[in-house]
Amino acid sequence: MIQFINVSKEYQNGTVGLKNIDLKIEEGEFVYLVGASGAGKSTFTKLLIREILPTQGNILVNGKSITRLKSRAIPQYRRNIGFIFQNYRLLSDRTAAENIAFAIEVLGVGKREVERKVDYALHLVGLTDRKNHFPDEMSGGEQQRVAIARAIVNNPKIIIADEPTGNLDPQTASGIMDILNDINIKGATIIMATHDSNIVNRSSHRVIELSHGQLVRDDRQGGYYLGYR
Repeated sequence: MIQFINVSKEYQNGTVGLKNIDLKIEEGEFVYLVGASGAGKSTFTKLLIREILPTQGNILVNGKSITRLKSRAIPQYRRNIGFIFQNYRLLSDRTAAENIAFAIEVLGVGKREVERKVDYALHLVGLTDRKNHFPDEMSGGEQQRVAIARAIVNNPKIIIADEPTGNLDPQTASGIMDILNDINIKGATIIMATHDSNIVNRSSHRVIELSHGQLVRDDRQGGYYLGYR
């Protein structure tokens, strides 16, 4: 489904974001993207959502090159990707339901269909009873669940999660991981950038580790640290 072919990214200031990355992520996989700050995780995800372009190489999604997309085709491509941010990025003047609805209203979806999709997304993340609450009326964990609902409301095939548990206590983080695992079981491909070794070590999901822009480990048996089982 996703393939990086000899992908490198060097920024104008000379910083190397990625160097000669070759890897393939199959449809329906759950992949942890790990590495220290500055390892290249953000560059990886920005390339995948076509926010930036590689200096060299090619990126294929479903067999099609996203590096060669015309500007007008990028919004359509991104509709098939859900992005979950660490800091939620919710609109403070909109309720949970309105934040989620905003992601599909821009597509011209009818009001009844919007309501149906929003209610289903809220149900999936266990927030039906909080749909009319504003972000400052919700806990951090609830806000992150709204962010997840917003990311999945269009039923994307790929979900990219950037440190989705980074600001949460362990118990709340565990609940967020349960939701992501359920979404993955339903068929979505999930790529999750994280520093949380405890979360990574509790599952056997594939681990891709970057260091100074290079791929240093691709372990299908999981574990945050090399040799962890």
